[in-house]
Amino acid sequence: MPLKPSDIQKKLPGGGKKNCKECGFPTCLAFAMKLVSGGVALEKCPYLDPEVKEWIVDAITPPIKLVSVGAGERILTVGEEEVVYRHEKTFFRPPGLAVLISDAQDDQAIKARLKKLNEYEFRWVTFNLRADLVVLKHESGSKERYLSVVTRVAQEKLPMVLMCEDLGVLFAARDLIADQKPLLYPITNANLEEALPGLKEKAVPVAVRGQGLEEVVSVTTKLKAAGISDIMIDTSPRNLKEALRDYTLIRRAALKHTFRPLGYPIISFLPLKAEDAAEEALLASALVIKYASVIVLNDLHRETLFPLLVHRLNIYTDPRVPLAVEEKVYEIGEPNEESPVFLTTNFALTYFAVANGVEACKIPGYLGVKGTDGLCVLAAWSTGKFVGETVGPFIKNSGLEGKLKKKRLIIPGLAARIKGEIEDELPGWEVIVGPKEAEELPAFMSKLIAGW
Repeated sequence: MPLKPSDIQKKLPGGGKKNCKECGFPTCLAFAMKLVSGGVALEKCPYLDPEVKEWIVDAITPPIKLVSVGAGERILTVGEEEVVYRHEKTFFRPPGLAVLISDAQDDQAIKARLKKLNEYEFRWVTFNLRADLVVLKHESGSKERYLSVVTRVAQEKLPMVLMCEDLGVLFAARDLIADQKPLLYPITNANLEEALPGLKEKAVPVAVRGQGLEEVVSVTTKLKAAGISDIMIDTSPRNLKEALRDYTLIRRAALKHTFRPLGYPIISFLPLKAEDAAEEALLASALVIKYASVIVLNDLHRETLFPLLVHRLNIYTDPRVPLAVEEKVYEIGEPNEESPVFLTTNFALTYFAVANGVEACKIPGYLGVKGTDGLCVLAAWSTGKFVGETVGPFIKNSGLEGKLKKKRLIIPGLAARIKGEIEDELPGWEVIVGPKEAEELPAFMSKLIAGW
């Protein structure tokens, strides 16, 4: 159950009725309301009992810890999810997709993987899609080789996971790039006592590996008691069935029961067990839906990475907010004073369908995209956002009238009923009703141009 301001108010001095105003708020309830929303620090109240302070800190801490890997522009932040099912609200932070690099690989192979990570970027709707981070695995047996690879990869300024069973090598690598906040993996029951002094030296996130939930809980509890809270967890599932079981239990335990020892983002190496790139992509796509926050891949392939990135975008797009593009006039090709003007709404899928249709016409033109809060043509018309009274001012303010010798406006076939309204708003313009489907634009324009 979500924490209410009244729950905190009861814990404040005088049962929440002291109202001393020293915190900067007129009442204790006002302070509690701001505290729940994260708008004020708990220290603003000077009269809190230490035990009450500890209770409030625990109560307002999100059920799933926010953890960041890396620094600078490419920093990856995961955690603080609020729901088990996307339709309850939304999923907030997309999982990072990582590529595995081993120090046993030769320099050319490492260079090739880094090149893929930097160059495999895809434009989709209004987003740039790409993989996010590197997992550097120590397999060569040489400390010097591993540190050399770490130094080389660190030049790319990408978020990094340092994967090494030898704590001496792991901490040496950490010390080289501590300012880049790498994730250290693995911390286990077996190496925890030995690792704790080194972990406390420099604050970077760590990843716990256990054989199942119970072992993970044991390690995270000890880490938290030692003051280390930037944690990710790996239950070492052997197959997809075990992964779905573990990850679902983790999410439910954290959100439904506020079970703090499992309230951390999940890192998954399950795709590494795949026999080929297709199976790897299928495993990764399942983990995108089922709660993994970092998903490690063997390699990057355009043909599997692109659909995986689009899948991730779709799952982590807020279902309450339609995808939309910017309201403005877009140039298709190199339009001139004779070019026609096409009109549509700013619903992203509609925009790209129409833009592709206009490009297929093989004639330069202008594409006027009217802002409709991301609604499609019919929905925008039915709500009064795509009518003559809104389209007219948009065209007038676009500057198109000064660029065109022939003022021809082609409107969607589904909006044929607003033709007269637009003509009233735009005297001197020829308003033409286009086809209902964007794919019909090339044939429609061929016939239309023949009559001009």
